[in-house]
Formats: sequence, structure tokens, C-alpha cells
Amino acid sequence: MSKPLFDTLAIIGPGLIGSSIMRAARAQGAVRSIVTSSRSPETRARVVALGIADKVVATNAEAVQDADLVIVCVPVGVCGAVAQEIAPHLKTGAIVSDVGSVKASIVRDMGPHLPDTVHFVPAHPVAGTEHSGPDAGFAELFENRWCILTPPEGTDKEAVDRLSAFWTLLGANVEIMTPEHHDLVLAVTSHLPHLIAYTIVGTADELETVTRSEVLKFSAGGFRDFTRIAASDPTMWRDIFLANKDAVLEMLGRFNEDVSALTKAIRHGDGDALFEQFTRTRAIRRGIIDAGQDTPDADFGRPHGHDD
Repeated sequence: MSKPLFDTLAIIGPGLIGSSIMRAARAQGAVRSIVTSSRSPETRARVVALGIADKVVATNAEAVQDADLVIVCVPVGVCGAVAQEIAPHLKTGAIVSDVGSVKASIVRDMGPHLPDTVHFVPAHPVAGTEHSGPDAGFAELFENRWCILTPPEGTDKEAVDRLSAFWTLLGANVEIMTPEHHDLVLAVTSHLPHLIAYTIVGTADELETVTRSEVLKFSAGGFRDFTRIAASDPTMWRDIFLANKDAVLEMLGRFNEDVSALTKAIRHGDGDALFEQFTRTRAIRRGIIDAGQDTPDADFGRPHGHDD
């Protein structure tokens, strides 16, 4: 096994993503030691029982003091407060990163609190499941998934390269883009689909003419996939929509226009317009499979790794 990329890794928030990073980093020999922090005694006890960290502490300040790489794995809405809390305790030369699904607000909320003596390289591993907590993590979560790095202007190139090497070792494909571009792309590929899923599942729940038992009994692939997405962590997704408001609203506006066009085609019996739209979107599905981001296997019962 090759020499570790970092001596000490600190994970703040050992949930699904945080605990998966710990498992993957250990499996790949990416770091010499792992420390993690959680305010919850129950969570700390679970991490100790799982044996996925070398040291488990109660405060974020204690977790980061000897760390060469700090990854903040908490909902985007509290990242700023965490940055403020850890700032005085960070080691000179440390790389500070995160895993948030929104990047412009992370740069805005975390950046001003961090000292000039550290390197701030925000990141978004586009991977996840609908489950949460330290038990939900697994080392293979990032394999052949994208991890997008969004370093602010002027960030040290060597620090970006080191973090890129870390994520590559964990199995991810690394892409670098601006925080603003990331937020626009993810508004289309992740945030809007989640908003639609929450809406559709909520609508089905409210329809009194269709009983809940029938919705559950006749859940074909489409609705079943929506329920899986809509089961995602509510705190995380509330924060994502508030943090990426502008991009989400722009994409929602475009989506509403497209829905209106389809509504018109159905109302006027325009089969050609419907067929053209469905043919175009079918090609996108083939492209996702060709890019290795999903398999063409039958859906029912197969494990999922979806983005967040």
C-alpha cells in the first residue's frame, strides 16, 4: 500500500458521508489516523463500537487541532458556525474542506472565518443514499462517482492537487469548477429532482380518492423511485434549497414552462410533440448508462447510490 496522503484526517459529523469517508480512507490507506467529533453521546458511542475512527471526541475544536485534512460533514446551514468554531484551533498548512451539495453559500459562509494559514478547498462528493447516521456509511460509496472541487480564486494549487489525489484514492472521479457553476449544474441534476420527488409523494399522500394502501400496493418503478428520493434527510434538503435558492428557482421556472408545454400537447392531442419529447429524454438515459453512472438492470430490489 502506498504512503498515506495525510497524517491525520478529522471528520466533523460522522454521518452517512463522514463515516463513508472514514471507512474508505482507512481501506485505501489514505491517512495514518482518523479523528471524528459529534456532540451526540449516542453517535460517539456508535462510532466507537463500529471501530471506524482512531479517536472520537465531543468537540470540533479538539478534533481539528492536529489534523492535516479537515472535512466538515454537517448540513450546509451550519457550516459557517462550524468554521467559526474550528478556526482558532486549525493547524498551519491544514486543508479544510466540506461535502455540501451547495458551494457558493459554503464559500460565503465558511471562507471569511478561516485563517490565511490554512487552505480552503470546498468539495461535493456527488454520492449518497437515503439513509443517514454512522451505520449507513460504506467504503465503496464514492467508487466511480463524481467529486466536484470548487476552490475559491487564489487557492494554493498544491492543496487542490492533494485533495484531488485523496478523493481519487477513495474511488471518485474529480472535476474542478467554480462554486456558481456547480450550483447551477446541481440545481438541474439533483436539487430540482428532489423538489419534484417531495412534491409528487406529498400529492399522492394528500389524494383522498386514492387510498394510501393502494398507493403502496401499486407502486410501480416510477413512484417507488420518487419515494426513495423523498426519503432523504429533511434537514439537509431544507438547507440545500435555502442555500441554492437562486439557481433552484431559475431551474424550477424552466421546468414549469416545460410542464406547461406538455400540458398543452396532451390537451390538444399532439402525439408528435409528446413522442419527440420522450425520444429526446430516452437518449439522455442511455447517455447516463454509457457514462457509467447507472446500469440498465431491472430496477426492482437493486441497491441504489444516488446523488445529493
